[in-house]
Amino acid sequence: MGDSDDDCPQLVSSATLTTEDAPSLPSKEGGARSGKVPVSIITGQLGSGKSTLLNYILTEEHSKKIAVILNEFGEGNVEEKSLNVGKEGALYEEWMELRNGCLCCSTKDNGVRAIETLMEKKGKFDYILLETTGLADPSPIASIFWMDDELGSDLYLDSIITLFDGKYGLSALEKQDSSEKVFIKQIACADVILLNKVDLLAGPSEQERVQGQLQAINGSSRIIPTSRGKVDLDLILDLNAYSDFSSVSLPSKLSELPTNPDHLKDISTVTLRYPKAVELKKVELFLQYLLWEKKRLTAQEGMEVWRVKGLITLDDDDSKKVIIQGVHDTYDTYPTNTDTQSESPSLLVIIGKHLVMDELQSAFNRILESS
Repeated sequence: MGDSDDDCPQLVSSATLTTEDAPSLPSKEGGARSGKVPVSIITGQLGSGKSTLLNYILTEEHSKKIAVILNEFGEGNVEEKSLNVGKEGALYEEWMELRNGCLCCSTKDNGVRAIETLMEKKGKFDYILLETTGLADPSPIASIFWMDDELGSDLYLDSIITLFDGKYGLSALEKQDSSEKVFIKQIACADVILLNKVDLLAGPSEQERVQGQLQAINGSSRIIPTSRGKVDLDLILDLNAYSDFSSVSLPSKLSELPTNPDHLKDISTVTLRYPKAVELKKVELFLQYLLWEKKRLTAQEGMEVWRVKGLITLDDDDSKKVIIQGVHDTYDTYPTNTDTQSESPSLLVIIGKHLVMDELQSAFNRILESS
């Protein structure tokens, strides 16, 4: 039987809280950033198994105390037992405490304000999972959490996790309707893709075919086959996908990405390479044009950039390296101690629509070589 997105985990107690009423508990350091709590965005098509995954996490015995924010309700028990009502501007949430110590709440506000309500109880949490609606583009949501440390947020974006229906997902991608791009963007923005319902596939060849289509959209994401959303939590939590990569896997992963711009209609992953160390300000100029002023780089109409990843070697005395991360129209750079003999000192991966490899590589070279 396939996964259901309607199931509700068993509850042991519930209480209605407001922002004002939430108790202040001792702070517990979580994640890789001291004093901050990681947030992972859970996205995927309707029926892909998002709620099944969350049910598994919320009922499985593990050492983490995880808060889950549900933003999509079906006709099942979650809708009946979860409330989110406003009274005189106050934010009310119904909390559901689960047997393994996790908490679950419902909200129709994806913003930081709703989640910072959780942070008044952050001493109880090691992690926050935010489930988006099946028709939501996760990139603007991710941008909400892309905040500089100077802003003082207690949250940081750890990763985007996309569930894909192995049995029926490809047929949804093939539909020529307005939702097609949303489903593709859910895949393109993912740091991890859970290829769910593999138990319903005809065999290894069908799984390989589906996996190939996912890699054609996002060649940089790890794909994990699952059945009924069961997965080793170490593979999807505390990834630090935007600031911390393995010194070995990152360059290898980037250099192996496909660069064919013709696969899967107009959607592609392209890899730009530069054989020398570069000035960071020139890389940032390229990124600004890429995200905000595309016509400065290419004559291609309709180019869209959904995800950017990269490893850049700087031309300073120490040959320092920085990681580039971008989602939607936002990007940032992170210093890294990565030490590797990559085939190219500087690599930049772009995932999007109507990407013309030759034009982008030429523009990349031109800006990096400018005086």
